[in-house]
Amino acid sequence: MDEGYSLSLGQLTIHASVISTWGVMVFIISLVWLATRHMTMLPSPVQTVIEGIFEAMEQTVLEVTPEHGRLIMPFISTFWVFLIIANMVGLIPGLHSPTGDLSVTSALAILVFLSVHWFGIRIQGLKKYLHHYLQPTPMLLPFHIISEFTRTLALAIRLFGNVMSLEMAAMLIVLVAGFLAPIPILMLHIIEALVQAYIFGMLALIYLASAMQSQQINTKE
Repeated sequence: MDEGYSLSLGQLTIHASVISTWGVMVFIISLVWLATRHMTMLPSPVQTVIEGIFEAMEQTVLEVTPEHGRLIMPFISTFWVFLIIANMVGLIPGLHSPTGDLSVTSALAILVFLSVHWFGIRIQGLKKYLHHYLQPTPMLLPFHIISEFTRTLALAIRLFGNVMSLEMAAMLIVLVAGFLAPIPILMLHIIEALVQAYIFGMLALIYLASAMQSQQINTKE
């Protein structure tokens, strides 16, 4: 975790990753407020872009889970927007992406873990949801439980490792080549930020869809 800047409130120290995360949240709230306060039936170019982005995310979610897509759309789309911006914070001189901190990515992965069970129980009910851990045979129960934790761990480590390695690679290239190749590094960072946000969001979406549809699949079988 980067210790370049922190905020001390008495005995409490707020580290850089937390400050960066708060900054991203404030930026998103401000951006959404500015983008939606003058929306009209006849869209402006900015509104057209916003609606296009929203429709693309909505279509992606509905393709994975048509029945419950609109229920989880706010959760998944918020994840995508947050991760894209958080991954790009490292482009600002002096700042580091909060997703380059394992504690932040772990918190995001735990949020996905809890949401999977929340939405699964909400759709199926507690009894039916827990029953799917015994399918196709109760002997697989330990493996189902282990997989819940391992995939959560994988979510956290995958995002952390990719973002951290990207920032380290960019820093090393700048140290070696100076500022002779800033544009390629910038483009690489942007592309990687988009890719990692998409992968994390898609995995979260697939886990949620699987939890909500598991009983339907077992019934069909």
